[in-house]
This record gives sequence, C-alpha cells and structure tokens, in this order.
Amino acid sequence: MLRRFKADLHIHTCLSPCAGLDMTPRNILKKADELGLDIIAITDHNSAENVLPTMRIESDILVLPGMEITTSEEAHVIAIFPETEALMQLQERVYSSLPKTSDQRLLYEQVIVNEFDEVEGFNEKVLISATDLDAEELIDLIHTLGGLAIASHVDREVFSILTQLGFIPESLDFDALELSFRTPMDRADMLYGEYRRYPWITSSDAHHLEDIARGRIELIIKKPSFEELRLALKGADGRGLVV
Repeated sequence: MLRRFKADLHIHTCLSPCAGLDMTPRNILKKADELGLDIIAITDHNSAENVLPTMRIESDILVLPGMEITTSEEAHVIAIFPETEALMQLQERVYSSLPKTSDQRLLYEQVIVNEFDEVEGFNEKVLISATDLDAEELIDLIHTLGGLAIASHVDREVFSILTQLGFIPESLDFDALELSFRTPMDRADMLYGEYRRYPWITSSDAHHLEDIARGRIELIIKKPSFEELRLALKGADGRGLVV
C-alpha cells in the first residue's frame, strides 16, 4: 500500500564549510526525528566522510548516502546513492581534482566525526572549491555509478545551474531540480515553468540544526528506500511527489 513519507534530501554536517559545528550525526538525526522526517540525505560539499557515521546510528529514519558536488561551472549538484560503495568511488574522483591547503589555514573547520559525535580529524582539502567535472560529465558519472543527480537550489543567485549557465540545456539529464524553501511554488511556476520537464523537489540545504526540514517533500511510496525514491521522481507505478 502506498503511503506518504516526509523527506529532506539536502542536509550538511559539520564537515561542510559554513555548517555549524553542532551539525553532527546524532544531533541531525535527533532533530529530524523531532520534526517527523522519515528520510534524509547527507550531502556535504565535495566529501562523504560523515555519511557512514550517520548511517551507523540506529534510527527509524532512513539515511541516504549523498554528496553535493561543485561542477567546473561552479554549479552545485546533489548526488544520492543506494549504497556507500558507489558514493566513495565518486568521492575519490572528486578528491582528485580538489586543491589541498598549503601553509594557509582553512577559513572554516571541516570536521570529520564518528557515530558518537567524537572528532576523528579534519579534512584538509578545500571543499568549497570547484571540481574539474563539468555538469554533463558529472551527471553521467553519477548515473554510471547508479545514483540520482539533482540540480541544487536552482532559484538561488549563486551556485545554481541556472545562474551559472543562464539556462538548463536539454542535454543535462537531471533526475530532479531542487528549489529552496524561500520560493513558493506559484512563483517558481512563473519563473521556471519551462523546466517542468524535470520533477521538482524542495529541500532545506540545512547548514544549521534549525534549518532542517524548512524545505521538504512528501513522497508517495510503499516504504522508505532509494528505489522507491527513484520511482517517485519518475512518477512510476503510482509513486509520486507532494512538494
């Protein structure tokens, strides 16, 4: 039987530049549970090192492994996977094109933690940087690895595929476009209606605990799972989205 499940598919941890240091796996899951979420995706900037610790915590919430990658055009793209092996392959490719810090200190702490919220170390790559993957190349790689590719916050004035390219080419095979919680759907229809060829979702892009679930979607699916999410985005077999 199909039911409605609440999802926030764009959440950062303390690993991401600009994220709060209290954005630890346990704090995120606690807040998500308080807000009635059923599914979350951990999507740090250009890194996935805090994904596994979050997934190891016992919870009724499904944690999907993901990452938010900065393309060579400086557009953000969310990748979500069914399992971590493919995500780690993507991380290896992303890391190969990111600069490391030299003698200069990073502007932000990039904290790697374990499932007990204990600090394990600090990521020394410049995670805020762009990769050398262009949007089309990145989307193809995500799909080859079995993941979903979602254009991040297309309504933002920075780091969106629309602002960086000026339009979304037909060749970009996104599985969905993400709108921020700041743009009502009626205004989004007016501004971006030509891109209704893609499914639309709303996520929080949470960098702080109070932001979690400020943007979210309801999925009409059988159960929380990656494959059910994929079907919902396709509108297949009765599955669907309520934004």
